[in-house]
Amino acid sequence: MKELLKEYLSVLKLEKNLSENSVKSYEYDLIKFINYANLYDISDFNDVDSELISKYLAYQRKLGIGSTSSGRYMSSIKGIFKYLLGNNYIENNPTERLASSKISRKLPAVLSFAEVEMILSAPNSKTKLGLRDKALLELFYSSGLRVAEIIGIKISDLLFNEEVIRVLGKGTKQRIIPIGSSAIMWVTKYLSNSRPFLEKKGKSLNHVFLNNRGTKLSRMGIWKIVDKYTNQAGIDKDVHPHTFRHSFATHLLEGGADLRAVQEMLGHADISTTQIYTHVDREYIKQMHRDFHPRG
Repeated sequence: MKELLKEYLSVLKLEKNLSENSVKSYEYDLIKFINYANLYDISDFNDVDSELISKYLAYQRKLGIGSTSSGRYMSSIKGIFKYLLGNNYIENNPTERLASSKISRKLPAVLSFAEVEMILSAPNSKTKLGLRDKALLELFYSSGLRVAEIIGIKISDLLFNEEVIRVLGKGTKQRIIPIGSSAIMWVTKYLSNSRPFLEKKGKSLNHVFLNNRGTKLSRMGIWKIVDKYTNQAGIDKDVHPHTFRHSFATHLLEGGADLRAVQEMLGHADISTTQIYTHVDREYIKQMHRDFHPRG
């Protein structure tokens, strides 16, 4: 079983182009399942039936895993059995009789446009670090980038003449994202008036956003920046870097943007991931009704 798992993981990495972290997650989930099957003296995928899989998932729930993790385990198991059947390693797929675990998706926290404005106005752009932070926050909201993506941006990725940036996303997939005039203006100011004072030869390596040591900003560094200006703006919400991504998507959809276009900008492989923001939009509308209708 572990030999076939090894082959499957290689396919995910080399043919499906999944990231190292995603492949590791599949490996972790499936090794746990294989070890559980071994407890029942099952050492061949052909001997796994739907009853064993159901017992395994029930056992994990007894250990206290949530619906999100349960859904992920089910997805991992379904994935390998689909591969095994497609390559004639097994005769029947036991997961076909099982219903997918319903994942209760928690709606992400979203900032209103006024709250975004308050945070974006908080940095003191007259200082070199304040200007860097202002440019960073403007780009976050304008692009909807993930933290890892914004950390990895290099000067050569800024295609400002075309009003776009080039991003290397999950699974090393490249995408081109349009950005607004405000973000372009502030990033340009930062590159001219702040970054040259932060840059250190041999350390900065063409990365756009640098710390005081001249190296690229870390994930924790960006969290601290977002937290600092959220507090300064007096916003009593659990705001983190990903909140800007959620707000970017929600505000686009509220404004009438096409779901497929937002999917492309966010770099989601599956449109169902993007559709959560339509739920956020509906929640926003319902909240407006509750707040402002006389009988809300």
